[in-house]
Amino acid sequence: MVGFLSLSFLSNGYQEFQETLRNELGVFSLLFQWKNSIGFDLIIAEKKMMSCSPARTGRDRQRYEDQFRLVAGCIPYRFEKVDDNSCDIEKRLLVLMISSPNRDDLVFPKGGWEDDESVTEAACREALEEAGVKGILREEPLGDWEFRSKSTQNSCSVGGGCRGYMFALEVTEELDYWPGQDTYLRKWLTKDDAFKFCRYDWMGKALERLITVLSEGETEEEETREDQAAEFSPSILSVSDARAHQKLSPVCFGTPSSGVQHLDDSCSKCIVLG
Repeated sequence: MVGFLSLSFLSNGYQEFQETLRNELGVFSLLFQWKNSIGFDLIIAEKKMMSCSPARTGRDRQRYEDQFRLVAGCIPYRFEKVDDNSCDIEKRLLVLMISSPNRDDLVFPKGGWEDDESVTEAACREALEEAGVKGILREEPLGDWEFRSKSTQNSCSVGGGCRGYMFALEVTEELDYWPGQDTYLRKWLTKDDAFKFCRYDWMGKALERLITVLSEGETEEEETREDQAAEFSPSILSVSDARAHQKLSPVCFGTPSSGVQHLDDSCSKCIVLG
């Protein structure tokens, strides 16, 4: 009887072992068949993790001044290529706006300015966290505006007031993954469409200021190029000189050559133009 029970136990154990092995081999087979897909998913997951650390939350480091909560933000922009090669800034300008949680409108990326960062660093961080963009930030703000938050109880000071500093950010990199992508949707708009979504006066004024600053900068660059051309161009040009001079014809935009400060940390990389 004991021998029979022992054989029966071994037989049952062997059957369980075979079943377990069969299941494991099946899993290994599926993994082998899906290795390309799994490998791709792992790469995507790695990129998500490397894109940036989580967005900052809380009010522990929030700056306040004169009962106002201090806020930093930016208007991200880029220039669109047009068929007629126009240098008209307003025609080529595209502005990036993001969706506002629990609302149907669009806003510019902005958030609390904290006590361990400069105002320009805060603006760059907010652009990365909320809109997933990096770029060249003009050090001089477009302006500062006082306004009441949509939620005076949770977002601003006791009095419900915010003082926001807005900057111009020329976008050079648009991330596929960023900390706030589950909360914010982003949309590139023409200048005219962007004005339609400026539900607050201060937003429209900031956008107007951006267009003015960019237009003034282009005018100064154009005057500089004309002065340089007049200084180095002889009164009579040979054919070879004329061909060489054509290579120096004015273009719409130049590359900044000075006054550039690089800001690096674990999450954001931004260039500030002085």
